[in-house]
Amino acid sequence: MVKFLAFIGVVAICVAVAAAVFFFGGFYSVAASEADPSIVERMLIQVRQASISRHANDPAPAEDASAVQAGARAFSTRGCVNCHGAPGAEWAKWSEGLRPDPPDLKEVSGERKPGELFWVIKNGIKMTGMPSFATAGVSDDEIWKIVAFVKKWPSVTPEDYKAWTESSAAATPPG
Repeated sequence: MVKFLAFIGVVAICVAVAAAVFFFGGFYSVAASEADPSIVERMLIQVRQASISRHANDPAPAEDASAVQAGARAFSTRGCVNCHGAPGAEWAKWSEGLRPDPPDLKEVSGERKPGELFWVIKNGIKMTGMPSFATAGVSDDEIWKIVAFVKKWPSVTPEDYKAWTESSAAATPPG
């Protein structure tokens, strides 16, 4: 039994050394032009989902129509449309080069709880293009309004989105 356990230990050490040489030796490509191996992609998705679920525990405030409209304006002015698109608006062409791809928020809005969306927007996601809005100085109140908009996104018409966001552009003084 001792020899078997020693063998398992030697194999584990060899695997750890080989992995260290592979990753730290530069053999693993970090180029965004190449897709991750499927095992890496699955592991990163699992780690991201588990982290969001564990850390997202903020209760959502009561939402109203004005919060959804203010969230649409913030979504537009904060640059979210560039990576995620919006009702009636496509995402910027350059966002297709991000790895992993930015999620389609129309689909994600139904899969995520408001607290999870809040946590992601507030804190960002490492090794993706998703920034931390809190680090950028965005208030929790504004982040909750963006969450309210994202949750309502599937039912927002392109006409409503355009009207809500045009009113913010007209109300914002040139600076």
